[in-house]
Amino acid sequence: MTLGSLLADVPHTRPAPVTASATDPALIEELGLQASRYEGPTGVVGVLHDAFRAAGVPSVSLWAAVPHYVSLTPSPRAAKALCERLALLLDVEVDTSELEEASNAYMHQVSEAVATDEETAAYVDELETRADQIDDETELPSGESLAAELSRFLREREQRGDDPPATE
Repeated sequence: MTLGSLLADVPHTRPAPVTASATDPALIEELGLQASRYEGPTGVVGVLHDAFRAAGVPSVSLWAAVPHYVSLTPSPRAAKALCERLALLLDVEVDTSELEEASNAYMHQVSEAVATDEETAAYVDELETRADQIDDETELPSGESLAAELSRFLREREQRGDDPPATE
């Protein structure tokens, strides 16, 4: 089982959406997951899961969406969401109280920073409206839609000539 995050058009003020996928049909059925149908650029996690699939080793991948406009800041909200989803899948309890405190501090700090830039603040308002509409429809974005959104973001970033985000 691997855990990761991806940059997406999600607001920092809402819980991080988590998608889960697997390549093993029995695991997909047992855990109520979806088959991974992502085709595109990949990293070491994608390579690992492809090798697991080829070797007949069942694997699960959990991905939390994090706000692309704060891509250089670790997201305790994403870590909390991943821990909660992992706990649900494994049917174990995980104490996320420290992550909850860190999530609240993260939201406050990012909100203060966003408030200093009118354009970013308006963008976050739009993301919140979209997130609220999704919540009202009780429909979460699929892994495919998150991957498509990420691909779109990266294409636009490349077209603008922006520097790639730093990695740790």
